Amino acid sequence: MSRGSLKLLAAAFAFMTAAPASAPSFAQLLVQGAAQNAPVAKPEMTESCPGLVASRPPYAPLVRRVALNADQVRITYIGHATFLLESPQLVRIATDYNDYVKPPVLPDIATMNHAHSTHYTDNPDPGIKYVLRGWAEDERPARIDMQDKDVRVRNVPTNIRSWNGGTEMYGNSIFIFEAANLCIAHLGHLHHTLTQQQLNDIGRVDVVLVPVDGNFTLDLDGMVDVLHSLKAPLMIPMHYFSAYTLDRFLSRVRQEWDVEVADVPSTVISKADLPSKPKVLVLPGH
Repeated sequence: MSRGSLKLLAAAFAFMTAAPASAPSFAQLLVQGAAQNAPVAKPEMTESCPGLVASRPPYAPLVRRVALNADQVRITYIGHATFLLESPQLVRIATDYNDYVKPPVLPDIATMNHAHSTHYTDNPDPGIKYVLRGWAEDERPARIDMQDKDVRVRNVPTNIRSWNGGTEMYGNSIFIFEAANLCIAHLGHLHHTLTQQQLNDIGRVDVVLVPVDGNFTLDLDGMVDVLHSLKAPLMIPMHYFSAYTLDRFLSRVRQEWDVEVADVPSTVISKADLPSKPKVLVLPGH
């Protein structure tokens, strides 16, 4: 190779090494071109309840477990419609127990509803002592009223929309948990406002765990009507699919109640510590 050719090669090499770092290489341009020409995947329905990202690993909140006093209950939001409730005698309850969002410990009691597969499982852990299904076959109401140590669990059946656009009678249960002189109601996948008889069966409520998506369950105005009728001092949102969905609910209820957003997904409550006027408490969750 001549001396002139060597000079030309050296100059070309110096130019390439001096190019800005942001300039794409020839290989990068090929990759970008291939990506632009790749076929676009078609939208596809998923089996899970809208909003729940079932592909994520189970969410285990890092909350330090502290012994409870005789008048206290711990409520931890796991995600979607699942809470972990713990009594003074360490009875652990997982609400709307399912295959996608799991509590960090094995519960003693698991309650379930079946509007979507994200609210129940056909294969609960065999170590769970009590598996309580909130529906019965042949449109009969499930009847649950049981005691485990210092916890009583009972249910009030409600109806849900069926997949064909009709009504499934008694397809959902509002579960009521009584412990430490507190009454906690989990509304499940509620699709309608409550009758006077249902309100009578529920009774006085201290805490209500309420689905706030405003679409797949009850619409926002209807759910606010339910909250007014229950008159619980403490309301904890669940079943929201995004920050937007939650903020839409909070914007609606701030017109009527105080709103507090907690830093951790767990709270310890007692009768003496309940707010003097109704309050919405947001626990961060998966």
